[in-house]
This record gives sequence, C-alpha cells and structure tokens, in this order.
Amino acid sequence: MTQLPETTAKKLGLVIDLDTCVGCHACVISCKGWNTENYGAPLSDVDAYGADPHGTFLNRVHSFEVQPDTGGCAQTVHFPKSCLHCEDAPCVTVCPTGASYKRSEDGIVLVNEDDCIGCGLCAWACPYGARELDQLAGVMKKCTLCVDRIYNENLPEVDRIPSCVRTCPAGARHFGDFADPDSNVSKLVEMRGGMDLMPEQGTKPENKYLPPRPKDTLAGVSADAPILTPVTDSPKGFLGWLDKALEAL
Repeated sequence: MTQLPETTAKKLGLVIDLDTCVGCHACVISCKGWNTENYGAPLSDVDAYGADPHGTFLNRVHSFEVQPDTGGCAQTVHFPKSCLHCEDAPCVTVCPTGASYKRSEDGIVLVNEDDCIGCGLCAWACPYGARELDQLAGVMKKCTLCVDRIYNENLPEVDRIPSCVRTCPAGARHFGDFADPDSNVSKLVEMRGGMDLMPEQGTKPENKYLPPRPKDTLAGVSADAPILTPVTDSPKGFLGWLDKALEAL
C-alpha cells in the first residue's frame, strides 16, 4: 500500500465559485482536450457517435435546482467536480501497487499509469466519485491539476495554470497554493467562507468551494403589476418599411 507524505511543501488546489459558474462546460471540454493530447494515455471515448456514447472525463459539471431554506426564488447551481487532491487521500492508501501517490513537493495526487492494474480500488475508496477507469487504456484516470502545464517553462507564464482555470469564461475557477496564507486562493476562501466538500469524510480536500450567494426574492413584488400599454404608433423608418413589406407577402 502507498503511504501518504507526512507534510507537503505546497498545497496546490482549486477554488471553485459556485456563485459564478454558469455551467457552460468549457472547463470539461478544455480538460478533455488537454489530457487527451498531452499527459499520459489519451482519455478514450467508446461509441462516440453511436447510440450509447460514453467516455473518460477528469472533470464533470452537475447542475441542481436549489430552494433556499429561508424562502425566496429557487436557483440553479452548477457544481463542477474533479479530484480534490485530499490531504488524507484514501485513494492513495488503498492502492495495492503504489500507482496512486501524493507528491510531497506540492500535494498533487497522481497515478503512475505504468504501475496501475485498473483494479478500481481507488475509485471505491474515493467518496467524491472523482476517479474513472479508462476502458481502452485499462488504467484509472483522475485530475492531475495539469501538472504538465503548471511547471512547463516552455509555456507563457499566463498559461502555467490548469487548463480548466485558463479556459473558464466566467472566472469561476482559481488555482493557487493553500499553504500560503497570502495566495489568491487562501484570500478567497477567507473572504467568501470557502468550504470543503463532504467534510464529514475526514479526507481534508485541498479544493474548496465558494457557496452561492442569495439571489433576489419575490418579497415586495406586487402581484398586480401594471399592464404595459401597447404601442399604437406606426413604426417609422426601416421598421415601418419592413412592416409594409411583410404585409404585402
């Protein structure tokens, strides 16, 4: 069985803002692309254009409709999920070959695909469902925090962040070192009340979530809202010409 390091020099991870995520799946697509074309064995797809397409993804986005306990309008929450690079990672300690391991230099949890036998024990141990068996490669797959990007000096500095973070159009994903109290992710967690996913599991995940903020409620909105008065004036200019042209059809 693989042993976890007693400490790590850094605690790299993600902060995901559930208030900002719009569920566009850009992070899913960019993650699939980067990890298919670069690190390790490609992420395979099975029957991609058939009746039952399925494949391997390192990042998925789930959407939920939430009714606040305090009342008011229901809201849709988009919930991205990938490996949380836990401090006490059960997927590491159950691995019979040592393929699954946590790096002491930065806390990233990785899989050595040459040693992985695809037994699936790590997937059973992970309480977050963050591991997937690549059926074609026969090995377990998971988020690597784009370890091949963040240390790649051949890339411009602005690109040395995980692909999902670089791609997110809403700025809902943030990357940094949680061991540094002055890092951007540490400050976000402190300012917005960042939370662990399923803290009762005792895994101490590095990734944090920022809770969605309350949205507008229906309080104070009159049910007898004034009815808009229809516009009776004939349109002028181009719209007037268009109306006449359509009437002639």
